Amino acid sequence: MCYMMVAVVAGLISGGTGQAADKPLNEPPNLPGRQVIWHDSPARKWETEALPIGNGRLGAMIFGGVEMEHIQFNEDSLWEGDEKDTGSYQNFGDIEVTLAKGADVTNYRRELDISRAVHTVTYTCGGVTCRRQAFASFPDQVMVFRFVADKPASYTGVITLADAHGVKIAIEANRLTSAGTLKNGLRFESQLVVLNDGGKLEATPEGIAFKGANGLTLMLAAGTDYLNQRGKGWRTGEVPHRKVTEQLDKAVKRPYPELLAAHVKDYQALFGRVRMDIGKTDAAIAALPTSGRLDNYKKPDAKDPELENLLFQYGRYLLIGSSRNSLPANLQGLWNNSNAPPWRSDYHSNINIQMNYWLAETANLAECAEPLLAYIFSLREVRAEQTSANFQTKRGWTVQTENNIFGGSGWEWNTPGSAWYGQHLWEHYAFGGDKAYLKTLAYPVLKEVCEFWEDRLKALPDGTLVAPMGFSPEQGPREDGVSFDQEIIWDLFTNYIEASQALGVDPEYRQKITAMRGKLLLPRIGKWGQLQEWMVDRDDPHNDHRHVSHLFAVHPGRQITPSKTPALAEAARISLKARGDGGTGWSKAWKISFWARLLDGDHAYKMYSELLKNNITPNLFDTHPPFQIDGNFGATAAVCEMLLQSQAGELHLLPALPVAWATGSVTGLRGRGGFTVDLAWANGKVVKARVKSNLGNRCRIRAGAPLVMDAQSSPPVKPTEPGVIEFETKAGMTYMFAGK
Repeated sequence: MCYMMVAVVAGLISGGTGQAADKPLNEPPNLPGRQVIWHDSPARKWETEALPIGNGRLGAMIFGGVEMEHIQFNEDSLWEGDEKDTGSYQNFGDIEVTLAKGADVTNYRRELDISRAVHTVTYTCGGVTCRRQAFASFPDQVMVFRFVADKPASYTGVITLADAHGVKIAIEANRLTSAGTLKNGLRFESQLVVLNDGGKLEATPEGIAFKGANGLTLMLAAGTDYLNQRGKGWRTGEVPHRKVTEQLDKAVKRPYPELLAAHVKDYQALFGRVRMDIGKTDAAIAALPTSGRLDNYKKPDAKDPELENLLFQYGRYLLIGSSRNSLPANLQGLWNNSNAPPWRSDYHSNINIQMNYWLAETANLAECAEPLLAYIFSLREVRAEQTSANFQTKRGWTVQTENNIFGGSGWEWNTPGSAWYGQHLWEHYAFGGDKAYLKTLAYPVLKEVCEFWEDRLKALPDGTLVAPMGFSPEQGPREDGVSFDQEIIWDLFTNYIEASQALGVDPEYRQKITAMRGKLLLPRIGKWGQLQEWMVDRDDPHNDHRHVSHLFAVHPGRQITPSKTPALAEAARISLKARGDGGTGWSKAWKISFWARLLDGDHAYKMYSELLKNNITPNLFDTHPPFQIDGNFGATAAVCEMLLQSQAGELHLLPALPVAWATGSVTGLRGRGGFTVDLAWANGKVVKARVKSNLGNRCRIRAGAPLVMDAQSSPPVKPTEPGVIEFETKAGMTYMFAGK
């Protein structure tokens, strides 16, 4: 667990002229290893065409217009609302760079290179080749926008800054500033500095005018006085001006190439951990703009494995861009152009915020989960008060469906919501093994949520324990023993028991929770072979609702697996088949993971293809509709589940590999128990496997076919069943295998 997160949770953290030359403007568009979304015209629509950059806290959507570049930007803590009013996530503002009108434009290209997190626009106008680059730097906490051309004095125009809340812009020399206060008292500020290479700058009533510049560099910093500590009133105690100014003044002293290099190095340290190859796309198709590839993909029998790979990696790009030592990714990550966004662009607790983070551990971005964990920890006190008032309880807490950054909630009470949050607290330990984190942050929350359910569970006449008045999202009725509640509570109790054992604490309470888990109403098989959604056997085989909440025990839970509970797994399959392959983007993403956990790779792939065909827009955003980022994150997580699973106490290699990906490779996936796995396969079978043990735990591998350990590795324990081996490991050691 990183220091920054511990510090936040514990409350311990109370460009000039002469820029160095850029790369040549004729940089090849398809360098090896690049993964690019690109288009041959500027964006017209924010939601479907503009391209996102982000550093976890700051984000922007870039349009790439020729005569006017439009950049809409956000900062993740700009929220209306408070502890009682959910409010909504807010738009911060817009930058416009208006350029002198030129001749006809040719060779236009607008791209987002997700392997470097750099946005680039190139075009030729009147014989002059122009290029823009943009990135959101995590090391420097600024967003940078660079304009260059291959002919001197090519840039003349004006730069404006607009605030989304009507704040008057202060204009002086080469700096534009917006500063104000929201209705809830949250103070905010953004500053934009303009650096010119040649030519002249002039502050005007409209903005900053530039004339005859060889190039321009714009740098934006923004922030609020939000602090994720209730004890300090959710405020830092100082206006954001000092910090924003400090960040910007420090960045402008660094040459542009140095800023860019620091950004790319920092980003690739995360993004480069996972690489995947699931096949090559025909060159003619690969050469199409992304919108053309999406259109082509809808054709019968169309194949574009590199586009499928791009969507997988895009989820990782978006999580890095919206969740780093900041607030968690919300319904739109952090990209939002409205002050009244759909569903408040909030933290929806009945599936959506959880889906945002399924990929964090498996896709080797554990640091990106830390904002969620800190968020959960920060809201406990508020939620305990509101839970007590609503349920007349004295211990523990839970949440409603809609949630903000101040502990405020709204709409339906999602009673098992805090227990579902607890799964993420446990998973961070299950993958990473940090006992200090488990002891100080995760365990206290797991225990207090168990206490909430200890007080709330209701005993039936036969002693079976059920959750009273549950609600299966987002369909009724409210009644006792809803499967969604029961399965999440079972998961909570199981995670608590294992956490208590890992820390060697609270043996008596562990015993009590173990006994209660043994009395919980368990999943039932209904009259048409389905997994029941309610305690009463009333499931409609024609119900195609997008929520499939009663399959939580299959994914992301671990209560139902084909190997340990085959009858229940088959009932889940029947329910999933009856619910159908339709649904919104996030719903399809969840269904991919269901089919993967049920070991049906071809059906999982069918759903992944359906998502790409029908729910992905030209900028590769997932659409509910409207835009909702959980589908992007869920799809990436689901691909991980197709290639590696570890929920059943073993590393299951290629558990749901589809025929379409019969040959390929992946590096850097993570398994529970502290393992990092690289795989290569051919004809659907493992050819090579490399398993690094980060914690020194005993390893059990299921490969579906015999594996031979490299002679330099320690000999494995004799297999107890075909295709399964077990062996002791040492922390830091890597073990090599080959398929027979």
